[in-house]
Amino acid sequence: MILTLALRNLLHDRIRLAVTLIGILFSIVLVAVQLGLYLGSSRMITANIDRANADLWVTTFGAKSFEDGGLLLTDRERHQALATPGVASVVPLLVSFAEWRKPEGGSTRVVLVGSDADDNGLVPWSLSQGTLEDIKAPDAVAVDSSYLADLGISGIGDTAQVASGRIKVRALTDGVRSFTQSPYTYTTLNRARHLLGADSDRTTFLLVKVAEGANIETVQTDLGRRFQTAEVLTTEEFRTRSLKQWLFKTGAGLALIGGALLGSLVGTVIVAQTLYSSTKDHIHEFATLRALGSSKGYIHKVILAQAGFSAVIGYALGMIIALLILYASRNSALPLVMTPGLAFWLFALTVSMCAISALSAIVKVTKIDPATVFSR
Repeated sequence: MILTLALRNLLHDRIRLAVTLIGILFSIVLVAVQLGLYLGSSRMITANIDRANADLWVTTFGAKSFEDGGLLLTDRERHQALATPGVASVVPLLVSFAEWRKPEGGSTRVVLVGSDADDNGLVPWSLSQGTLEDIKAPDAVAVDSSYLADLGISGIGDTAQVASGRIKVRALTDGVRSFTQSPYTYTTLNRARHLLGADSDRTTFLLVKVAEGANIETVQTDLGRRFQTAEVLTTEEFRTRSLKQWLFKTGAGLALIGGALLGSLVGTVIVAQTLYSSTKDHIHEFATLRALGSSKGYIHKVILAQAGFSAVIGYALGMIIALLILYASRNSALPLVMTPGLAFWLFALTVSMCAISALSAIVKVTKIDPATVFSR
């Protein structure tokens, strides 16, 4: 009976119901887009870190992110790391911003990533054309297909100039995007050094793989004692540092989270106003129920059920639109991400938002005097 009464109250005024659902829908879509952008940005920022085969990262002091590590490490640090108990392997990785000069004129900035596939440190993934063997060819590089127009090329076989040398595109990836909008350009370690004009022993990071059975924290501490000009971070610590640099120190993350909070607030206000108005219009009906012996708890359940119906319907409609936007953004420079966890969190947020909105209506009903039914 509670659900029936709640549903009839909602359907009694279709226009008011439409306004309620639009408010919830707007809120869900806005929150989904903002948090989807946040998750998408986070994945792009940490993609290379997550894909690297490393338990520990040796970086120069002050390295803020994967793209901003400098070229200050040498083979000396690598040999020191290899001599540390518990270390199984140490793979050099070079990462640096570089100028890409387009064949038809003009230039753009790319992130040059140098690593040898045979070392199994960090290699391009999601290859749609070409192979890792192709990247070993003279002057070969791999770029993502979504940036071909930005780089002024059309595909495999095209040439350009990166920093001080010529390159040829031998492989293409699919979906490897950059948060900085500077495309990742993968090549071998020595070729990256040559293009950047760096010394033959220079590198940006050392990817340390801990031996089986060794304690990562112990190895990290031992490595830290051996280095005077470098620091040792776990993969999780380096991920966190990169996220802080790009999402919070730049303000991008705060803007996205702020937009999500604003969407939640707007949706809550709209739903609260609608439920309060609906309750006020039906105040005499609720007074009649009170006069017939219905408890306050019964009426409160009716109002909460109205809020629950609104939440479920609004969430369903909002998620349909959000998923359409998600699908449309799949090939964009900043694709949205939707995970089962985020979908569940959005549903919980919608229910909570509607439940909080129902409080204003419940307060109004609490003040009902059953005697008012006889004054009509």
